Amino acid sequence: MAITCDVAILGGGTGGYVAAIRAAQLGKDVVIIEQDKLGGTCLHRGCIPSKALLRSAEVFAEMKESESFGIEVDGVTLSFEKVQKRKENIVEKLHQGVQYLMRKNKIRVIHGVGRVIGPSIFSPRSGAVAVELADGDMETVVPTHLIIATGSRPRHLPGLEPDGKYVMTSDHALLMEELPSSIIIVGGGVIGVEWASMLNDFGVEVTIVESSSQLLPAEDEEIGKEMHKLLSGRGIKIMTGAELLIDTYEIRDNHIELGVRHGGKEHLLSSDKLLISVGRVGNAENIGLENTDVRIDKGLIVTNEFMQTTEPHIYAIGDVVGGLQLAHAASHEGIKAVHHLAGEKELSYRKEWIPRCIYTRPEAASVGLTEKLALEHGHEIKVGKFPFQANGKALVYGMHEGFVKVIADKTTNDLLGVHMIGPHVTELIGEAALAQVLDATPWEVGSSVHAHPTLSEIIGEAMLAVDGKSSGI
Repeated sequence: MAITCDVAILGGGTGGYVAAIRAAQLGKDVVIIEQDKLGGTCLHRGCIPSKALLRSAEVFAEMKESESFGIEVDGVTLSFEKVQKRKENIVEKLHQGVQYLMRKNKIRVIHGVGRVIGPSIFSPRSGAVAVELADGDMETVVPTHLIIATGSRPRHLPGLEPDGKYVMTSDHALLMEELPSSIIIVGGGVIGVEWASMLNDFGVEVTIVESSSQLLPAEDEEIGKEMHKLLSGRGIKIMTGAELLIDTYEIRDNHIELGVRHGGKEHLLSSDKLLISVGRVGNAENIGLENTDVRIDKGLIVTNEFMQTTEPHIYAIGDVVGGLQLAHAASHEGIKAVHHLAGEKELSYRKEWIPRCIYTRPEAASVGLTEKLALEHGHEIKVGKFPFQANGKALVYGMHEGFVKVIADKTTNDLLGVHMIGPHVTELIGEAALAQVLDATPWEVGSSVHAHPTLSEIIGEAMLAVDGKSSGI
């Protein structure tokens, strides 16, 4: 017999389970269909495990630099096996927490491979889900509303298909049992620079190959330049504006060889491993959408502002719809979809309000428009900047590189974008994100009292610097 419910969610990642919880809180009968573990990419193959490794790498780097704090330590060594074990323990603890939340909110979880089906004996319209269970049996879930939250997977490069041994994606890299002595990272976006920072701190020789003219091409140009400078200063070799010569790729003596055209010359690179980090692909295929009238464009599901597809009772959220492929963006989209299907009032939220975080050493974070985009959108802008080297708490921490940059409209004084690179900026970006939601001006943010000495003072100073009123303290 078919399982009926108010809301079925295909995919139990961050966006899916957050949407499920909100639907249950609104009194809906909810079913999640998940083929793997609850938590999805973020919990098991992305945000959490990678940040656990990054934290271990950061601590290791700090230990090696402890003498600058007056602390002399001999014989600091790295146990990568223990690093991986710590990561696994964190992931499992959070996984148990998600499972508890499903029980607490009386959300039924069906583990199996789900495919959307068209009109059938179960339902006169498409949107039911046929689920193949692990034992081969079948279940059919018939919801009033369906939310597709199938996420994404790492993008591959033709000719450099991952084998998990020599050529890896981030999924493979998270499972490494031992560190290589050297690695080439293809792609200098967020994932690429995070892995570069981490592996460099672990003592791996790292080379980044990026086709764009700057690292972090989606971020403000000044952030990309500063990241380039700081990572290069740590010994990471960076080749921007580079072209891969994929036909030169070969394995020789257990090493990878790959040609790159850079600076008008051809270079032959050699390393133990190659990490492909060139973005992610939405999981919109093989889930039965051909049985529906749901529109797909360039491999992504098309939705309106309420996350509805071209079949109004079917919604889609997260990486499978493109946009900002971030866990917190997916969660917000899931809540938005649930509020809409339940008839709840929903705050109109712009993608420019969603913060973007990069967990390198030092960190980078941003919200809103880059300077280039602000100009392209027709704004006459004014810019304020303030360096961390003038912030007392940053000096106390021993991490004084970087700056905060604020972009505002010269005529309206609207806050257009905030861009940061420096210590703990992934925590500081929240104030800037809130300022945008509240439509605060730079002067209003800068005039609020920031405790001293704190890193957050730099936000106030950068905001005041927009109008030349920073105290410079």
